[in-house]
Amino acid sequence: MIIDIHGHYTTAPGQLQAFRDAQLAALASGGFSPLMSPISDDDLRESVEANQLRVLRERGGDVMIFSPKASGMEHHVADADTATAWARASNDLVHRIAELYPTTFAPVAQLPQTPAGNIDGVVTEIRRTVDELGFVGVNLNPDPSGTWAGRPITDESWFPVYEALEELDAPAMVHVSTACNPNFHTLGAHYLNADVSVFVQLLQSDLFERFPALRLVIPHGGGAVPYHWGRFRGLAMRNGWQDPADLWRNVFLDTAVYHQPGIDLLLDVVPADNVLFASEMLGAVRGADPATGIEWDDTLRYLEAASLSDADRAKVMSENALRVYPGLAARLGR
Repeated sequence: MIIDIHGHYTTAPGQLQAFRDAQLAALASGGFSPLMSPISDDDLRESVEANQLRVLRERGGDVMIFSPKASGMEHHVADADTATAWARASNDLVHRIAELYPTTFAPVAQLPQTPAGNIDGVVTEIRRTVDELGFVGVNLNPDPSGTWAGRPITDESWFPVYEALEELDAPAMVHVSTACNPNFHTLGAHYLNADVSVFVQLLQSDLFERFPALRLVIPHGGGAVPYHWGRFRGLAMRNGWQDPADLWRNVFLDTAVYHQPGIDLLLDVVPADNVLFASEMLGAVRGADPATGIEWDDTLRYLEAASLSDADRAKVMSENALRVYPGLAARLGR
């Protein structure tokens, strides 16, 4: 079995974006909150069958962990009621996709974060999606402001979120949304900067001593983490931080890295137990590399060409996902 842990619903029917546009317009004008126009099951099938479902099958994948469009989470919008309604609408569509294709898509939730936190609303949505609807995890934005104006992910203000995730035995993928500073391109800089920033925040903290069962997935191969592993080790020794390797008890990286040397370095630096197969399709980078003819996000091809033992390849392709996402293992077992 091949499990892709990083897929986004970037092809949702137009009614979802129309609802969002109406939401923001109502917020700006002080008008009434809108309702979303009905979306049929046929609309949902059409949105994925020619897109994520087709590509997954063509490339040989079996299961995709599926969440709302990351750049569309827009946590910088400050109104908590708006954030809650937007997260619920987005999550409900992902849930419906997973119900239509229960052996192919496993849902992961968007959270109603705001720059001020909205932590009570976030915890409520975690419980609704994971405990009631069977979501296998959540996406957690370490920078709801879009400008890095908030507190680090290790601050105690985040602790109710981690308490809920530990209680429900659900992991969080650390994933930012839209950048609100034009100096940082959302897909080219902001996402990767966040991966590195969170890793260093964790390195400086004792978060996992307080939450030993918390599991965090850092996407995009950890950003620059494998490339600058020596820098992080040296800084840890200089500042009296924990050894970066200590984080591997709780932190996992995915393979949404779009060239062979990057995948090779990731697998050389990071233990096979801590790497999970992912493509992030259909996401940030689309089309084919003209030098190789391989689709940029066809990361399975890079993994097949990597120097891995059969045992380690099985870990990366599926076993680690089933361990990190026990809700997925239960879902597939059913």
